[in-house]
Amino acid sequence: MKIVLKAIVMGLALSLASAGALADRGHGHRFRDTAKVIEVTPLYETVEVNRPEERCWVERVRHIERVGRRDYAPTIVGGVVGGVVGNQLGRKRNRDLFTVAGAVLGAAVGHQYSDRDYERRVYFTKERRCEQVDRYIEEEELVGYRVKYRYRGKIFTTRTKEYPGRRIRVKVGVRPIDRIAYNDH
Repeated sequence: MKIVLKAIVMGLALSLASAGALADRGHGHRFRDTAKVIEVTPLYETVEVNRPEERCWVERVRHIERVGRRDYAPTIVGGVVGGVVGNQLGRKRNRDLFTVAGAVLGAAVGHQYSDRDYERRVYFTKERRCEQVDRYIEEEELVGYRVKYRYRGKIFTTRTKEYPGRRIRVKVGVRPIDRIAYNDH
């Protein structure tokens, strides 16, 4: 316990001695005070800002419409005729296969034929289309203030991020000036 206590006392003594040495080297003393603000000038910077906007237009769109009702008779008749023809062409072993293939092929041909009977009506509509477009503009942005202030009769200038008001806080440092010995003759 005595060793720990001695170490703490020694550490404290060393830190006090080094602080005194710093003061002796001319670092001096510092304190805070306030000064009267004389003039404040806002400082602006030009920045590029994206302001997206929606652009819209009217577009002409083509539509195709079938008119009439669907007739399934050509598809059915084509399937039956194709099946009969396939059955006639097929041999003993492949007759079923030819019958099915003929029915499918006949139904497809009949469906295409029925599709031709539809009237197609073409018409146009106007539809509104929109898209988002980036629009960059330059703006002035407030970045700080140039502040002119008076402290003890002298004028100083600094830059702050926030508006200072009527008084500004200052940090004052005092240190001795080295004395030069003069000969009195």
